[in-house]
Amino acid sequence: MTVEMSFLMPVILLLIMSGILGAFYFHDKNILAGAAYETAIVGSTKIREKDHITVGELESLYQERIGRKCILFAASSARITIGKTQICVAASARKGHFGLSVIKKAAVTEPENYIRNIRKVKEIADGAKNHD
Repeated sequence: MTVEMSFLMPVILLLIMSGILGAFYFHDKNILAGAAYETAIVGSTKIREKDHITVGELESLYQERIGRKCILFAASSARITIGKTQICVAASARKGHFGLSVIKKAAVTEPENYIRNIRKVKEIADGAKNHD
């Protein structure tokens, strides 16, 4: 019985440790994905303001969102690009042979213009009804 257990215990411990490592991996990936998405969304709303937002401000916002929440991948970095139509946040982290990366994008929308256009169309439609 002892001989069989000496062969089985390393396999059992390997499975347990692999499960724990997998849980840490997916935990950190979800943290990175959430922080990247929040950064992209905040950037897409702040870019419409008159002061705009810079890549440096978004990178500091991303690092603030990450904080000290990651377990396995403590050091992560983000590459942020600001375009006219979208904000892209590519976050990545490495630890030894393991690595993960996440890309999140958010469209730069202008809901004010959309609402104004709808109101103009309604005014035109109401004006056409009044002339008939």
